[in-house]
This record gives sequence, structure tokens and C-alpha cells, in this order.
Amino acid sequence: MKESDAEQILNQAGAVITNSHIVYTSFKHGTVYIDKDAVYPDTEATSALCHAIAERFEDSNVEAVVAPEKGGIILSQWVAFHLSQMTKRKVLAFYAEKTDDGSFNFVIKRRSAQVKLPGKNVLVVEDILTTGGSARKVIEVTRALGAIVVGLGVICNRGGVKREDVADVPRLEALLNVQLDAWNETDCLLCKDGVPINTDVGKGREFLAGQRQQT
Repeated sequence: MKESDAEQILNQAGAVITNSHIVYTSFKHGTVYIDKDAVYPDTEATSALCHAIAERFEDSNVEAVVAPEKGGIILSQWVAFHLSQMTKRKVLAFYAEKTDDGSFNFVIKRRSAQVKLPGKNVLVVEDILTTGGSARKVIEVTRALGAIVVGLGVICNRGGVKREDVADVPRLEALLNVQLDAWNETDCLLCKDGVPINTDVGKGREFLAGQRQQT
């Protein structure tokens, strides 16, 4: 799949939001948001994107796919399915959950994963990379179980994330690479200009709630 094809799928799903005041998962601010949740209801579009990720790693002897919850669960299932079809081998799908302490770390809780992942060649998948923080943590917990992470496959790398930013993963493959600005709250011109924060997507609601608690 060409980058233009991936971009077209996202645009057709209404997943690309521009000219808005967005708070990203990293709590940095920006003007553009890629709403992967707009894609997931369209199973044909989701399957096409996941098939393209699977193609990138068809020759990597992937035995299992791991993704962060929640949207990543959909990606892990579809990518594992397509890899199974391509390689004629069963490829398993797992997901990492956020910890309960509010630290935004991840843990792989399921006993089936803890039993089956050690020693396996694992592909980690993610929807959008902004800083790569979530993907890095999933890669780290996957390795901690004794799995061999062969690569990271993503729909869109919108933060210029490099391999060294995500725990030196051997391969980083993105269907779409978009370099967009992201600012800390203190440097955000939109905040300084009083532009309302979008609370429909991203972490806008959480950001505003945190501000209210501080006042």
C-alpha cells in the first residue's frame, strides 16, 4: 500500500481533523488529529490497513502480534489474521493493558499471553505514533515476558518517531508518515490565544479536568 492509499482511506473515513486545538495522548498540543476511531467501524477499511501492515512483516517469521488497548486490540486481531493467511501459519493476537495506578504504563495480564509469548517472535502494532511513548512501553513489557520483538507496525507516524525512540525496535514501518507540530502546554500559541480545546477527540476532556482540579 502506498502512503497516498493509506491517506485516502483515512480521509474517506473522516479520520483527519485539521485546524483544531487538540490535546494528544502525550498531552502535547497541536492542530491536527487523526481519529482512528472513525476508521474502526468500517471493517473493510480497517482490514485493508491491517493487511498492509501485515505485508510489511510477512517475511519476519511473526508468531504473535501485541498491541496496546483499546483500539490496538482491533489492530492486533486483524494483523494477526492477515499474517496467518499470508504465511499459512497460526499467528496469535494479544494486547497490553494500562496499569491501574494511573501512571500510563502497560502490563500484559492475561495468563494465556504470559504462557505463550516467551520465546515467540512478536510484532507490536499501534495506530498513531506521536511521541512513541505507548508503543515503547508495550515493546518493553513484551520483551520482559521473554518475547523477541521483531518490529513495530503503525498506521501513521505523525511525530517523526524513530527506532531509537521506541526501545530500539529492529524495524519501524508506518503506512503513512506525517510530520506535524506538537507543543508543550506552556509553548502552545493556541492556548495563549484562548482557542477552545477540542473535547471530542484526543485528551482534551482530561486536560481540562486536570486544570479544574488545580484551581
